[in-house]
Amino acid sequence: MSEVDEAASRRYPLSHTQEFLCGFDDNVDADEGPFGPRYHNVRGWRLLGSVDIDLLRAALGDVVTRHEALRTVINRPSTDRYQEVRPPSPPGLEVVDVPETGSEHRVEEFLGVVEAGTISAVHPPLLRAVLGRLSDEESLFVLVGHHIGTDGWSMRLLMRDIAEYYGARAEGREARLPEVRQYREFGVAQREASSSPAHERARAYWRDKLRDARLLGLPADAAVVPGPDKVTSTFRFVLDPGLTDATVRLARSSRASAFMVLQTAYNVLVARRTSATDIVVPTITSGRLDERFEETVGPFFNFLPLRTDLEGCVTLRDVLQRTRATCIEAQVNDIPFAHLVGEAPELPSTFATPGVAVSALQVFQHPFGADGELGATAKYAEVRHRVLGQAISSDIPNGMLWTLDVDAEHGIFGSVKYDRQEFREDTVAGLVEEFRAILSTVVTDADTPLSVEEAR
Repeated sequence: MSEVDEAASRRYPLSHTQEFLCGFDDNVDADEGPFGPRYHNVRGWRLLGSVDIDLLRAALGDVVTRHEALRTVINRPSTDRYQEVRPPSPPGLEVVDVPETGSEHRVEEFLGVVEAGTISAVHPPLLRAVLGRLSDEESLFVLVGHHIGTDGWSMRLLMRDIAEYYGARAEGREARLPEVRQYREFGVAQREASSSPAHERARAYWRDKLRDARLLGLPADAAVVPGPDKVTSTFRFVLDPGLTDATVRLARSSRASAFMVLQTAYNVLVARRTSATDIVVPTITSGRLDERFEETVGPFFNFLPLRTDLEGCVTLRDVLQRTRATCIEAQVNDIPFAHLVGEAPELPSTFATPGVAVSALQVFQHPFGADGELGATAKYAEVRHRVLGQAISSDIPNGMLWTLDVDAEHGIFGSVKYDRQEFREDTVAGLVEEFRAILSTVVTDADTPLSVEEAR
C-alpha cells in the first residue's frame, strides 16, 4: 500500500455529532468554539491509598491505545470534512502537591484550577491527567478530555479502564475488559440507520411536530457575537434533599421521570421569561441508542428539541402532563439533530439572533458505578457534588447550558454555564432562584393554577 493510500485508509466520515459541532466552527483556521482549548470534559476522583505513578502513566497510555477517539482529529475544510485516526501517543500526566489551605472546598478549588486549563483539539491524544496529592494516602485524580473525542459517559468508561489496566499491570496479567467498537464505526452505523423505516417514521414525526418552529432564546444582558474573547463561566447551586425527594415522589405518582418534572419547571420558567406559550427548548441526550457502542469512547450526545404547547393549561399539573407527553415522544423518535433540521430548517435560526441565548437543560444519568478500586492499594470515588462557581470553566459552543445531577440522598446538584459577555452572574442567579421557586410549587402543589396570562 502506498503512503497516499495508507493515509486515505485512515480517513472516516464524521458522525452526526461531529457535524453538529462543526456547525459552530465559524473559522476553520482558528482554535475556538468546539475546537477551542477549553471545550473539554473534566472529571475528578478521590484516590484513597498509595498510587504508583509509573503504573498510572502506563495505564493512561493503554486507554489511548484502546480508544481511537482519543487520537482522532477532524479535518475541517467545509467541502471535505472527515475524521482521521492517528497512531497512539502517551497522554500527559502532571503530578502536583495540593497545598493545605484550611478550606473544606480545596478539592473543588483544585478541580476548578484544572478545568480552567486547556487541551488541544488538533494535537492528540485528546486526553490529559493531573494527580493532585493531598497527603501520602489521599490524592485527587483529574481527567481532561477534549469534547470532540469524549462525552460524560466516556469519562467514566475511561476511569474504569484506567483502573483495570493499572491493576492488570500491577498483577502482571492481561486487562479484563469487554470488546470495544471504535468511534469511527459509529458514523458509518448512523448512515446505515438513516435509511431504515424507523428512521423515516421519526423524520415524519419531527416534520409535523416542528412545523414553523424556532428554538426559544432567553433574553441576554448584552448582545455579543461569539469570538476569540468568549469566556464561559459556571454558576453552581444545590436543591436540598427535601425538594429532591418531592421531585422524585411526584415523578412516580405521575408515571413520569425526575427529568420530566424538572423540565416542567424549566418550561414554566422559559414561558415567563419569554412571554411565549409555544415552548421549544433543547435537551441533550446521551445519543447511545445503539447498544453495540456502550463501551465506546467518543462524543455521542445529541441535541434534541422539546416542543410543548402551554396554551390552555389551567394548572401546573397540566404543564407536567403535556411535558411528559413531549418527552416520551421525543425519546421514541430520537434521531440526529442534523436530520431534524432537515425537516425544520428554521429551527436553529435563533443561534444567530443577537440579544438572546438558546438555553438547554440536561439531567445527568449514571449508567454504571463511578467508584471502584485502583489495583490492590487504592480506591477511587468520583467527585460529583460540586458547589463552587467558576469565572473560567469548560466552554460551551453557544448559549446557555443547565445541568442537573439528581442524587436522591444529597439533593440535586446543578450548574449553569454561560457566556459572561452575554450574562451577568446576578442574572443567572435570578434565573436559578426563579426555577427553584417554580419547582417547589410544582412538586408541593401541582394543582396551582397557571393561566396563559401568568405565563406571559
